[in-house]
Amino acid sequence: MRLSTNWMFQQSLGTMLNQQSALAKAQNQVSTGRRINVASDDPAGAGRMVSLNHILAANTQYTANIDAATTRLDTSQSTLNSVNDLYNSARDLTLQALNGSLSDSDRQAIAVQLGQMRDQLLQMANTTDATGQALFAGTSNTATPFVKNADGSVSYTGNQSQPHAAIGSGLTVPTGESGSGLFMDVAAGNGRFVASAGTGNSGSLVVGANQVSDPAAYAAGLAVNGGGGYTLTFDGAGNWTATNAAGQPATDAAGNPLTGSYTPGASISFNGLNVELSGTPSAGDTVAIRPGTSQDVFTTLNTMIAALQPGTSVTQRSNVLNRQLEALDQAQASVSRAEVDIGGRTNALTAQRAAYQDLNVTYQSTLSDTRDVDVYSAISQLSIQSTSLQASQQVFAQVKSLSLFNYLK
Repeated sequence: MRLSTNWMFQQSLGTMLNQQSALAKAQNQVSTGRRINVASDDPAGAGRMVSLNHILAANTQYTANIDAATTRLDTSQSTLNSVNDLYNSARDLTLQALNGSLSDSDRQAIAVQLGQMRDQLLQMANTTDATGQALFAGTSNTATPFVKNADGSVSYTGNQSQPHAAIGSGLTVPTGESGSGLFMDVAAGNGRFVASAGTGNSGSLVVGANQVSDPAAYAAGLAVNGGGGYTLTFDGAGNWTATNAAGQPATDAAGNPLTGSYTPGASISFNGLNVELSGTPSAGDTVAIRPGTSQDVFTTLNTMIAALQPGTSVTQRSNVLNRQLEALDQAQASVSRAEVDIGGRTNALTAQRAAYQDLNVTYQSTLSDTRDVDVYSAISQLSIQSTSLQASQQVFAQVKSLSLFNYLK
């Protein structure tokens, strides 16, 4: 078989070029520490790397969302704690104001403090997060969802929705509250009904604590009487009768008329409800029992302040403040429920963040196994490739000198 000089040169050159390419690849792996530097190094591995990088990027973004949501919820929690403290202080002042031994100036001093608390509450309700977004505006972009009107009342300009943050694929968590439920649409009275003395009463009747003692009987009684509640009317001789919201005689579930006698300091019970009373009613004095009413907490504080002004009788002041204390308790219960809810969400965010930290360790390990090179093996391969190339170069140097013309000199 005849081997031409040109063929031998081409074979040697091709071998050395391949070895140089392998040497360059080995050098690149050692210098970068990566087995896959371009997709052609390992197409399947490169595909896994893309998927893993996408997952890690998404987890990083979700973790950032969790951090932002946690900061916002922590701010909300801190603000609601302050609101709760303010409610406690307002309640203590109101109970103090019920003391009959106080002078008008003492009560006016309490009214001034309650006014300051109302203004502080308005400021707390308009608290914003680190980005300037109101905490209690729902999903509204307004920076001041609670606006004080000229007459001292407060209006809410936010909405009733809750903002959410994405913390996982298809997983969101609320990061804010609607101020409507927290401060505006607060259940009045005991949460089921409000029992209040008539404004035109002339006796010393004071409505105290009241409650639903039998929810089933209470609901049945409302249904029988049209659902609008009751009005108790006293005849001045210790007797009372009840009418419904339409002014018709009220009955129990069996159709019996609601009437009875009242002894000062006793309670009146019917249709699953109980109302404690004190004092002596005059003829024609009334007590209205209205279910399902609500009142904003700013109105509660304003009504307290108005009741502490001079010219209000002891009986009237006691009746007004008793009702406002009930409303304040309901507002405080609303805040407490929100605090519990926020605490649960914060715990969920903490758990989700820990899960991402664990997953990131797993994904990073998998990515390293797929992408990175075994340094010891890479260095060994680099040495082998370098030695092979040197050997090929030396062989080529010997081969290129083999020529017939060398023997014809």
